Amino acid sequence: MEGEITSLIISLITGGIGGNIAGALLKKFSLGLLGNTAAGVIGGGLGGNILGSLFGGTGGGMLGNIAGSGVGGAILMVIVGIIKKMLAK
Repeated sequence: MEGEITSLIISLITGGIGGNIAGALLKKFSLGLLGNTAAGVIGGGLGGNILGSLFGGTGGGMLGNIAGSGVGGAILMVIVGIIKKMLAK
């Protein structure tokens, strides 16, 4: 149980970082600091869960969790940024 909570916290943090990195690199889809962080945290949690499910609960270890969560956070931030940009037209 304690390992699962630690894994979730790491997923949320790395997802937020991934969302902010994606926002810095892809400025036209950026949602601002708070928006990038929020989308990244949600995407990181989802990315960590999906990766864990694909690899039978191990999630590829700690590095796999970090990578999956960071990428998940970045992807969700970009998706939300694209939707926001389309709605603004």
